[in-house]
Amino acid sequence: MYPAEETSASSFSDNNGMRSASASASVVCATGPLAAIDTDFLIVPWFSDETAQAVAGLDAATGGEIGRAIASKEFQAKAFELFVTPVTDRDWRARRVALIGSGPGERGPELIRKLATAGGLNARNRHVARAAFAVRGTGASAELAQAVAEGLTLAEFYGGTYKTGEPAPAAPPAWTVVVNDTNDAATSAAVARGRILGECSNLARELANEPGNTLTPREFARRAAALAADAGVSTEILDENEIEKLGMGLLLGVARGSVEPPRVIVFRWEPPGAPAAPVLGLVGKGITFDTGGISIKPADRMELMKDDMSGGAAVACAMRAIALLNAPMRVVGVVPATENMPGGRAIKPGDILKSAAGKTVEVINTDAEGRLILGDGLWYARKLGATHLVDVATLTGAVVVALGKVTSGLFGNDDAWIDLVRRVADRAGDRAWPMPLFDDYREQIKSEIADMMNTGGRAAGSITAAMFLKEFADGLPWAHLDIAGTAWAEESKPYQPKGPSGVAVRTLAALAFEKF
Repeated sequence: MYPAEETSASSFSDNNGMRSASASASVVCATGPLAAIDTDFLIVPWFSDETAQAVAGLDAATGGEIGRAIASKEFQAKAFELFVTPVTDRDWRARRVALIGSGPGERGPELIRKLATAGGLNARNRHVARAAFAVRGTGASAELAQAVAEGLTLAEFYGGTYKTGEPAPAAPPAWTVVVNDTNDAATSAAVARGRILGECSNLARELANEPGNTLTPREFARRAAALAADAGVSTEILDENEIEKLGMGLLLGVARGSVEPPRVIVFRWEPPGAPAAPVLGLVGKGITFDTGGISIKPADRMELMKDDMSGGAAVACAMRAIALLNAPMRVVGVVPATENMPGGRAIKPGDILKSAAGKTVEVINTDAEGRLILGDGLWYARKLGATHLVDVATLTGAVVVALGKVTSGLFGNDDAWIDLVRRVADRAGDRAWPMPLFDDYREQIKSEIADMMNTGGRAAGSITAAMFLKEFADGLPWAHLDIAGTAWAEESKPYQPKGPSGVAVRTLAALAFEKF
């Protein structure tokens, strides 16, 4: 299923001649003593309660510099703190060693993934040609090794593809992931898997980073379909005529205000021998730019609304990963794509739209457009045979108020399904938190003249948005991930530069390997 020893980022590239957002590098998995690793830059995670002797022979190999730095508190292993020193022992093949601090708290894959990303960014900034990362932490060796490979790959993303006055960033180093494990095949497979998941996350970040004038709905559909088809996924793009024939009145309503026609991107993964059920249905919001429509947004920071298709990008890139990793179950993906603009034909507050499911919606606020297009998307995923549904969307500002910028909101109609999605998300590093969806909230979206309204007002805004989507699940197990707070980093962190995060790609891909 996976390459045995070495993997590198895919050669897929379709960025219209701009600099690549994700440079390629090799990743090799190695076992054995650290002294035998031939590298320019050896990164070793270091935990805050460890002495200089925690890694056998390392302090002596640096002439005691590690012990001196720890004793003098020059290095305290604070979170993401870096201490670099030469290796003086000629029996060691590494030139320099870099300790990266863990800080207090857990030492599992989530932390190790972040340390790997921070270490990878640092190595790239130093123009290191060859680097190695020692796998340390709490948990299964293969799981930790996969997290390291993901983190190192995430460090390869570059968000300044349109800059012309700066030199291209340094190429990422050739990486060696060093494990202390006798099961070489399983660990190598885990590293290869992490490499693919990191690469697909970077592709989603690349799509989300594109400006609205280049990534129109048609261009988004073309690129998304191409990167999935490149991996072996069956793809189809529905144009505005086909969308109208299907009766997707909610999507068509949102699209009316733009001169750019809408698209629906359809993905199908049907591996040979896969059972007829379950069928995982993934639905992603594909608003390539959101002005708010007639209910126009404030001008301040509206430029970030180019990322309103992050959910759709997550679905497209997860479908690519699902195929590259040869997931055993059938998966369908649906991404409705359009702009939300205030043109002369745009929908107005008070308009009534009819969905493909036959439900009528009174539009109260045209800036509550994501749930409209997702309603038609969920209906179509069911029509394609999905038995279990997950939708992903930058849906509400209310979820940012509730959970901030570090946690996605998780909603659903089936406790077992919600619990599974949450556990998978946490494992993937896409932290999510369950939110209530009591029937009482349905009262807020009742309409006097239609089946429902598209917003229930400011109170419990993320919950009433999810209640709207629930109407289109038709009783199937369904989960909704509101990634409005997590899709874009507005502040730089050691493991996450400002810009798109690629959230949910790894979660959606991992779900295709679960039993449900």
